[in-house]
Amino acid sequence: MESNRRTVAELVAGRWDDHRPGLWFEGRALTHHQVATGAAARAALLADLVPPRSHIGVLLDNTPEYPLWLSAAALARAAVAGINPTRRGPELARDILHTECRVLVTERSHLPLLTGLDLPGVRLLLTDSPEYDALLAPYADARPDPSRAAPQDRLLLYFTSGSTGAPKAAICTQGRLAAAGRSLADQFRVRPDDVHYVCMPLFHGNAVIADWAPALTAGAAVALRRRFSASEFLADVRAYGATYFTYVGRAIQYVLATEPRPDDRDNPLRLGFGTEAGAADAVAFERRFGVRLVEGYGSSEGGAAVQWAPGTPQGAVGRARPGLVVLDPETREECPPAVFDADGRLVNGDAAIGELVNRGPNPFEGYWRNPEAEAERRRDGWYWTGDLFYRDSDGYLYFAGRTDDRIRVDSENLAAAMIENILARYEGALAVAVYAVPDPVTGDQVMATIAGTFDPVTFTDFLAAQRDLGTKMAPRFVRVVKRMPVTATNKIHRSRLRKEGVRCADPVWWRPSGQRTYQKLQDGLKDPEGPPAPTRGPSPVHGQGLEPRTR
Repeated sequence: MESNRRTVAELVAGRWDDHRPGLWFEGRALTHHQVATGAAARAALLADLVPPRSHIGVLLDNTPEYPLWLSAAALARAAVAGINPTRRGPELARDILHTECRVLVTERSHLPLLTGLDLPGVRLLLTDSPEYDALLAPYADARPDPSRAAPQDRLLLYFTSGSTGAPKAAICTQGRLAAAGRSLADQFRVRPDDVHYVCMPLFHGNAVIADWAPALTAGAAVALRRRFSASEFLADVRAYGATYFTYVGRAIQYVLATEPRPDDRDNPLRLGFGTEAGAADAVAFERRFGVRLVEGYGSSEGGAAVQWAPGTPQGAVGRARPGLVVLDPETREECPPAVFDADGRLVNGDAAIGELVNRGPNPFEGYWRNPEAEAERRRDGWYWTGDLFYRDSDGYLYFAGRTDDRIRVDSENLAAAMIENILARYEGALAVAVYAVPDPVTGDQVMATIAGTFDPVTFTDFLAAQRDLGTKMAPRFVRVVKRMPVTATNKIHRSRLRKEGVRCADPVWWRPSGQRTYQKLQDGLKDPEGPPAPTRGPSPVHGQGLEPRTR
């Protein structure tokens, strides 16, 4: 039975002779059998190009070649390094060379990214060239053979956030990916007649682990969108009969920002699964489209996961499993449970928020050639996620940002995500990002970027009315933008905002010492200590989990 298979190679081979539609792209379809055949041909080509356990880089949009090469790598006992096309120059070269890619699979539209890069020993395969078709032709009759693949074979090297230095390449084996696919397929009852809409980039772990893998496990079809498009989201869903999709970052907000139509609820979707939509947007999405969103949590490296289940309170990601605890990073002691006011707002964030730590077994498989980062994750023999959480008295966990997201003001530690969710209540705010800028004397000052409209008087009055806004939380600086900058995975680009600081092209308002209201920084006003310099190491906040808690 498929549920007993332990490698991705076995799952790929299991689709041989399955002539149902298996892969949709821009109105065209390949059957599951054609996908298995194409994967077998590419695996045979790869076996003639490089030895087993080699690494191949894939620098592609979400085209059929991407899942074909993921499948081929599994059959050939190779590993795929997902290369981010938004990286440039030396950073892009570093990603390819660091993961020791022997082959780079790409397309003509991405060739300009490689111009001038020194990539010794890397062979290019252009998927939209006649030479590529000629290379594959001799292997057209290949059949998928999973017999040599093993659960411990590396299959993915996918880059985690580079917010605190160069991105780290997390390792994912065939066994872990197959197990993750089975877990999600079981959790969401994925059926063979389902269609998974893959609109998040496949170089990111979300699309591969949470969308492609459960579809492969259950024998469901996959529909690819080359690049995410909010305006085409519903049209794609209807055209492909999509029943499931994943999302990260602000993707849900972008879809909600499209013009509503009377027939929005006329769609085949039954579930969306992802992170960072926020409770308010999840409610709005279900009200408009009739589709439930499930917010999940799983560290990119696989070291900890929290599973949603019926009965999970709004804003929570799920109940803590045995071994998962919220610890104070300094004392290594468990943080006390969260305390909520009558409106469901967290009132003891200083004490309740800590780092999520897995003190039990975990499947973390390490980083490629990065022992220092591995050691940081495995302190005291436990897995430290690098993510901030708090838990309620019933054991439910709430996401509160990244540990890098801590802002230290007057010797007090603040969680930026907590401030973000408070500021998100401001009527003019379409999106909010909160981060630290250096205090000219010591520590940090709080800066916020707001996408939308801003009025200094109404904003000041708004802050005064927020009972859960601590005395140190009010932003010293407010940058106002028309559109929030985002990364390739639709997350707010906080590292860019932090790097630009207060010296930027957008209007910046600030609250001088001893004054209540905000004034334009560009008006030449000077604080006695002076505004901080715009230099700060990037440390983005991932996710927002501090919405009012309701049963």
